[in-house]
Amino acid sequence: MTRAWVLHPDIASDRERRDAGPALEEAVALAGALPDLEGVGAETVPLARPRAGHLFGSGKIDELKERLGEAEVDLVLIDGPVSPVQQRNLEKAWKVKILDRTGLILEIFADRARTREGVLQVELAALSYQRTRLVRAWTHLERQRGGLGFVGGPGETQIEADRRAIDEAITRIRRQLSKVVKTRDLHRAARRKVPFPIVALVGYTNAGKSTLFNRLTGAEVLAKDMLFATLDPTMRAVALPTGLKVILSDTVGFISDLPTQLVAAFRATLEEVLEADLVLHVRDIAHPDSEAQAEDVRAILADLGVARETPQIEVWNKTDLLDPERRAATEAAAARHDEVAAISAWTGQGVGPLLEAVTERLDAARQRRDLHLAHDDGRRRAWLYEQGIVEGEVPDDEGSTLTVNWTARQEQRFRSL
Repeated sequence: MTRAWVLHPDIASDRERRDAGPALEEAVALAGALPDLEGVGAETVPLARPRAGHLFGSGKIDELKERLGEAEVDLVLIDGPVSPVQQRNLEKAWKVKILDRTGLILEIFADRARTREGVLQVELAALSYQRTRLVRAWTHLERQRGGLGFVGGPGETQIEADRRAIDEAITRIRRQLSKVVKTRDLHRAARRKVPFPIVALVGYTNAGKSTLFNRLTGAEVLAKDMLFATLDPTMRAVALPTGLKVILSDTVGFISDLPTQLVAAFRATLEEVLEADLVLHVRDIAHPDSEAQAEDVRAILADLGVARETPQIEVWNKTDLLDPERRAATEAAAARHDEVAAISAWTGQGVGPLLEAVTERLDAARQRRDLHLAHDDGRRRAWLYEQGIVEGEVPDDEGSTLTVNWTARQEQRFRSL
């Protein structure tokens, strides 16, 4: 069992946005998500600004060195970005292994990924991360000699050799990943032929997405009070109260300061969100940092390219954890907004009205269709352009084939023209 100590650097520029208390709790929860880690201490370290070489000041480094030694710590988890130079210097000063936030999240993902694509995505992200950290001070064979003379040419440094090996591994994984992506694209193309709207569950990690997914579908997706309990996307067909069938997709949870490597690597995994007809943004409304978490999710959705036009419903989950007075206030606030639903996925309270809201939104969901209109059908052609739903037009001898992206109501009105 590895003894770990969690440090949350509370940098002055970040204090207005996020409270240090919940941030430290989240860092401890991240550490607890890894097996074989025993947390023996956690603290917040206020910083006016990070030091370039050591992150912390010399006095704080000496103070922490003494405490880490007394606690017999093997690993220090720093909840934030740590440069390769800072990592090397802190490891040398404290005689322990250092892991920053990105490294910790990568470790969790590596432990949880189950599908072939998920494993490859994690390997790709980990290699991209490692490539930036090849700044070790080599004590052996610092430079491999080459050439024909007695002294030899400069040859290839050990770091260059490592970087070349990593680049080759990245190329190999991308090649394997492209095959997996092609297979998934075929599956997605097959699903497009089935006129079922896609509803994607997104949200901060541990917001209760999988619990809601299980309640709506009767599935048995792992749902635990744990960060990143589920990583690989799961899809199930669900029949709404009106009989309309939809495909419900449960996605990986988001988190603040999501590593750049993971945003890029899991873009393909989250492509289901890009094609969703409706996005359910699940929030842990009982969490003290709920609003900041929601902002993080919105930022990542924008980074992924989710269109602003995609209908969204904010699902304020975990109302069962609120005291009666605050629960009543939360439910009243949700009732004042059409795009908000207050529920408890655990008890089922509010799930019925949520499904009604989903049905109402999907009634306005768009479907892409090809229509052939004769040359003399100018009235209906003009109406389609007036609605702004024509994406393309290909003329032929008998008329034109128009590609339209319309709602069910627009289709019904068109058929009645």
